[in-house]
Amino acid sequence: MTTPTPSNDTSRRPIRLGVLISGGGTTLVNFLDHVARGTMNAVIPIVIASRPDCGGIARAARAAIPCVVIERKAFSSVDAFSSAIFDQLRSARVDLVTLAGFLSLIHIPEDFTNRVMNIHPSLIPAFCGKGFFGHHVHEAVLERGCKISGCTVHFADNHYDHGPIIVQRSVPVLANDTADTLAARVFDAECTAYPEAINHFASGRLEFDGHRVIVRDRGCHA
Repeated sequence: MTTPTPSNDTSRRPIRLGVLISGGGTTLVNFLDHVARGTMNAVIPIVIASRPDCGGIARAARAAIPCVVIERKAFSSVDAFSSAIFDQLRSARVDLVTLAGFLSLIHIPEDFTNRVMNIHPSLIPAFCGKGFFGHHVHEAVLERGCKISGCTVHFADNHYDHGPIIVQRSVPVLANDTADTLAARVFDAECTAYPEAINHFASGRLEFDGHRVIVRDRGCHA
């Protein structure tokens, strides 16, 4: 088995998170809440937004976090767009990149392999891939008549919603659910699942067994 580890030892210092957003920044706020409560030992030195009208930009500003806007349309290719993003993340010396409602495809460079996480509002491999984001996911779940849904935290690779799964949480789908009510229930699950996955990474508890991610017990030693 192999163990993905931060670029430096984070067992005694806060893990440095880069947060990538395309919308309102609710996941960013969740991270900040966990940091304030002491349930996630992290700092956020940089936020990167894919659009200048992201609501999350104002939330980053209120938290005094530098925010850089990098728009996909400003670049001729995904590689050039990705290079600009990861140059900023390297400059900020981040240990882990977190995609927090970031909707643009990026190509992950070798030095960030297994150092980029994403959260998706379904139980992958159901209702995932290109075009499945936000309410599109929840509407598809309801249309299919599913009895459970949930969220998935996974390592990102160069395909939509494809990398190794770290944490999943399920929620019931109720008979009277709308996309809004189901989205709210799934987001509540996301608010615990994402910090949990980050904490596992920071403590060095994650190992790969092929395409599977194993969470080691705290008492285990490599």
